Amino acid sequence: MDETYEPHILVVDDARDIREPLGAYLRKHGHRVTLAADASAARTAICNGSIDLVVLDVMMPGEDGLSLCRWLRSSGGPPVILLTAMADDADRIVGLEIGADDYVVKPFNPRELLARVRAILRRVPPTRDPVPSGRRAFAGFVHDPATGTLLAEDGREITLTTAENRLLIVLLDRPGQVLGRDQLLDLTQGREAKPYDRAIDNQVSRLRRKIEPDARRATIIVTEWGGGYRLAADVVDVA
Repeated sequence: MDETYEPHILVVDDARDIREPLGAYLRKHGHRVTLAADASAARTAICNGSIDLVVLDVMMPGEDGLSLCRWLRSSGGPPVILLTAMADDADRIVGLEIGADDYVVKPFNPRELLARVRAILRRVPPTRDPVPSGRRAFAGFVHDPATGTLLAEDGREITLTTAENRLLIVLLDRPGQVLGRDQLLDLTQGREAKPYDRAIDNQVSRLRRKIEPDARRATIIVTEWGGGYRLAADVVDVA
């Protein structure tokens, strides 16, 4: 596993007094953490970002942890550690049968949980999205992700920085989709956004200056106020 990469852990527990201290503890020990109070919020987090491992409470109101674990396994989701009550032997057995990777009994020692998280991540290293090998055309440009270059209709070749190339790959993978700043940071850099983090805004501005006819009135990478950014162009694979 890349030593510079901080694994992204999703903690799902309806008990705030468990969820938030555990999140703080995992962050202290080098992990990125997203917190979810129920299965619905967990599903949103999993669909919107690159989650490497889920710490999942079994007993939650609404959809329980076993149901969410079953969905994760059926959809090829990340590894799962179940949090179970001491008396719930049946839940532990069922959880392992439906695909949970491990379980920890409440009340638990956070050091033990951290050790189990690390053990699973050593066995199932976090996966990063591979760089696409094919070229794609959009808005009068042809993008070659392998070389990080753009070929314009007038023959100009535009060189992208590594960060700009990653950002463009993410946008081309999701044409027309509104991507929030936090989501873009997670997809491009594998890290959470901090308050007032403008890294993505700066990258978008630099990329716009290279591809937009008028960067101040963007028509290719458009801003969705309160939502993030959207690639407003059709994307076509180039043979």
